[in-house]
Amino acid sequence: MNSEGPLVIAIDSSTTATKAIIVDASGQVLQTAKNNIQLHTPAIDFYEHNPIRWWETTRDSIAEAVSKLSPKDRERIQAIGITHQRESFACFDKEGKPIRNGILWLDARATKQIQKYGSDHIHNLSGKPPGEPPAIYKLAWLKENEPETLEKAYKIVDVHGYITWNMTGEWISSEACADTLGLFDIRKRTFSDELMNIAGVNREQMSDLKAPGEVMGMLKQELVSAWGLSKSIPVIAGAGDGMAAGIGAAVVTPNIAYLNLGTAVVAGVQSAEYKYSPVFRNYVAGIPGNFIFEVVQHSGAYLAGWFRQALGDPKLLGEPDIRLDEKAEKIPPGCEGLVTLPYWNAVQSPYWDPVARGAVVGWRGTHSRAHMYRSILEAITYEIQMNLSYLQKETGVSLTSLRIMGGGTRSKLWRQMVADITGIPITICLEDEISALGAAIQAMAHTGVFGTQDIAVASKKMARFGDTLEPNLEKNKIYLEVAEVQRQLYPQLKDIFKQLNVLSEKYPGVKPESPKSEL
Repeated sequence: MNSEGPLVIAIDSSTTATKAIIVDASGQVLQTAKNNIQLHTPAIDFYEHNPIRWWETTRDSIAEAVSKLSPKDRERIQAIGITHQRESFACFDKEGKPIRNGILWLDARATKQIQKYGSDHIHNLSGKPPGEPPAIYKLAWLKENEPETLEKAYKIVDVHGYITWNMTGEWISSEACADTLGLFDIRKRTFSDELMNIAGVNREQMSDLKAPGEVMGMLKQELVSAWGLSKSIPVIAGAGDGMAAGIGAAVVTPNIAYLNLGTAVVAGVQSAEYKYSPVFRNYVAGIPGNFIFEVVQHSGAYLAGWFRQALGDPKLLGEPDIRLDEKAEKIPPGCEGLVTLPYWNAVQSPYWDPVARGAVVGWRGTHSRAHMYRSILEAITYEIQMNLSYLQKETGVSLTSLRIMGGGTRSKLWRQMVADITGIPITICLEDEISALGAAIQAMAHTGVFGTQDIAVASKKMARFGDTLEPNLEKNKIYLEVAEVQRQLYPQLKDIFKQLNVLSEKYPGVKPESPKSEL
């Protein structure tokens, strides 16, 4: 830990909690704090937050983290950075009070609007493929189902924008945050009239914009006093959590990708120019002037957890099972002829098919639970390899390194499998709160402590890494043979998935009751 030099505060307001960290110029996290956010599900496929909790958990987490510092270290705090759950939004009146609960990125109420408005043209214009996450379709749902909500709304903003308003009194957001709503002409980095018309909103209802790394305003004096700071400090424009994680991993050149082995699997690369492809989604990057090309699979570590919960040792309640990993590790690549299509949560990149389903093919009496578990891990990783191959083909840049993060990195088996199947060396990121670290890097760059305000320079100085794993090229050859077989499953099952979806809607099961919405 550096005992001199600037410190910065960074917050990450996610789907489950807001975390605050305090970081020095070496990337060392000095203090942390966390406050949970209750998830509301007022109906099937509806996912909401009371947006007041976005601010309350931010306020309380920062207060707690700062309170752990010595008076001398509090004086060293120079800036605040923000990252947040992408695509989530809420509607507010002139006093900043929410008109209704905020609607989250994972909310799936807008299926009809996706089918009605989603197209290759909208994907190309906004960078966002048709699907659940972009707010544009849920705003269109409000337009058609709750028109009074949009009529009353003085501002409709992302999580970052609401937190900034509470910190500074200004309705301002970062280009790299507001873009996630799916309302941008992404090439121009500003709101599109065409897209706002689909959503039923207007420019006056949107935030003002700043480029990532710019000052959005100064911290309110009342918060300076409440948090025990010595002076007002600038609030720095941030980025969505995925882009911020890339900054926290020093993914600042096109030949290095970040790979988050979280509940979902997300991988992305930086680019200085915009490129459209039906395979990936695009975001305004957290480094000014850049874009992020990102591939995503919603069935990531979630699927491994599902297996342990549904078919694993019941005493472990779905927690990691060392013995299961050990048994799976002894099984050869390809699981002796067992292959899995890991579309338990539909398929995103590269097919974007909301009715796709999972499949396990090749069962024999000699197969065990460990075979299926390994087959699931292999299948998720085959999808990673396929999507990274598409990324490299579309960008024309070969990847030389993967920077990996997320809960899946705790599995030694899976880590090595990623290296072996992709054929790319992987480096493990040490910081657990890597999205918050990315926001801290943006804030630290603003201080000029590295002789420049270049976020990429700060990223290389502050990112922290563990081991690098090299791929086993002999295993890579075997895995790629199996991947070719696995890749044939979706085209052959696509029409069957449609039939199964019709049947599931025709003969639905009993659905559990959901708790009432807070607002």
